[in-house]
Amino acid sequence: NWLSLYVKCANMKIGDIMLKRKIETKISQWFDSYLDKVLFIDGPRQAGKTYIIRDFCNKHFKNYVEINLIKEAKIKEGLKGVSTLQSFLLILSTYYDLKEDSNDTLIFLDEVQELDENDIITMLKFISEDSKRCFAISGSLLGVNLKNYTSWPTGYIFHLEMNSLDFEEFCWAFNVSPMVLEHLKDCFTNIIPVENSIHERVLDLFSLYIIIGGMPETVDKYLETQSIYHANIVLGLLNHAYEKDISKYEENNNKLYIKEIYNLIPSELNNKNKRFILKNLNEYTKFNKFDASFVWLNKAGVTIPVYNANELNVPLELSKERTLFKLFHNDTGMLINLFADASIQINILKRAKSINFGSIYENVVAKELYVHGYNLFYYNDKKNGEVDFIIEDKNEIIPIEVKSGKDYTYHRALNNVIDDKFEINKAYVLSNNNVSLQGKICYLPIYMIMFFIKEKANDNLDLDKIKLDFSLLQ
Repeated sequence: NWLSLYVKCANMKIGDIMLKRKIETKISQWFDSYLDKVLFIDGPRQAGKTYIIRDFCNKHFKNYVEINLIKEAKIKEGLKGVSTLQSFLLILSTYYDLKEDSNDTLIFLDEVQELDENDIITMLKFISEDSKRCFAISGSLLGVNLKNYTSWPTGYIFHLEMNSLDFEEFCWAFNVSPMVLEHLKDCFTNIIPVENSIHERVLDLFSLYIIIGGMPETVDKYLETQSIYHANIVLGLLNHAYEKDISKYEENNNKLYIKEIYNLIPSELNNKNKRFILKNLNEYTKFNKFDASFVWLNKAGVTIPVYNANELNVPLELSKERTLFKLFHNDTGMLINLFADASIQINILKRAKSINFGSIYENVVAKELYVHGYNLFYYNDKKNGEVDFIIEDKNEIIPIEVKSGKDYTYHRALNNVIDDKFEINKAYVLSNNNVSLQGKICYLPIYMIMFFIKEKANDNLDLDKIKLDFSLLQ
């Protein structure tokens, strides 16, 4: 009976599933105010970039042209070396009817990473000068492929990054009531316990999120079939696609060691301190040999690095140790699919207290914090111990511990760092338990990670109220 708790999809019309994504709000901002700029969306493979652009543009533009540069090899070949708007449009018009209705026609170039011989960014600059049409581009591995551009054309591009579903979007996909989400947010804000029956069901949903992840195709398949088995098949196919990308790039550059690193992620996270140990790649090598491969995985959106911070001072970036880091996967469902069998998934769903899921829980927390705008660090000191995550928000240092077992109140390292000498005002422990507060430490259910949103220190300032007097200079 416990399994039935995870498959409640009230009012979900199977076969007609539409996933609501937060990025739609930002695309609407582009449509309302910045149509003169090229909409540029990048992010990990299969995060839903093509679908979201296609759906939005079909709804908002009278004329819509979509060009996939993997499928349209002739167009790709014709665009090599293109350097003017006229030649660009001439090549496209050979294959498509390009309407000239101002701001009512959109041309979408998908898989633009295939234009690896072009200065793509400069090309975006001149196509943005077309006053008769609007443009959008997208593709996978753009962080890796955009290496030929001479300069970033500030003012010509509306750039957005898209990732797989975060947990709040996952809740939307399962039609979780807005009243429930409001209750959870109120409990988070005011540090009060969640109503227990709701708490248990949301933990169930979060457990499902952990094992199938947030890739749109996986979520769609689960909603369609109500089957973790079929979701696992999709996850395996996604991992295979990632491995194909990795193999392709390693063939083109024999100095890359991407596959070795990628395959080590599960076992490295399973280490006691979860730090990536270089000697597991090669006992006699130095970091510089593998540096480009770690950068590739990060820029491709495959992994999330969490660096060691030597000091708990703002800004954390100044105390980052580049060669000491943990390496998390961008999707926990794909991570589990790499190394685990069904018994692990069942134990996660049951929230078995006898098993330590620390690395898996940390991975899902890293993903949520990362997509919500945080730069991620951890702290490790021989005297004080290790804290799982250190984030910086509104010029404050905030330590976070992640606990998957029953001993969630035991955290020696966290107790040490909230000592007054570090000037830390609050800390969080994320676990399967309900909300409580003990001194500076706030205990939260792990699903409340969805409410951690990065804010800049000046977000709430009214800058127009600051008046500057330059009369003395004049």
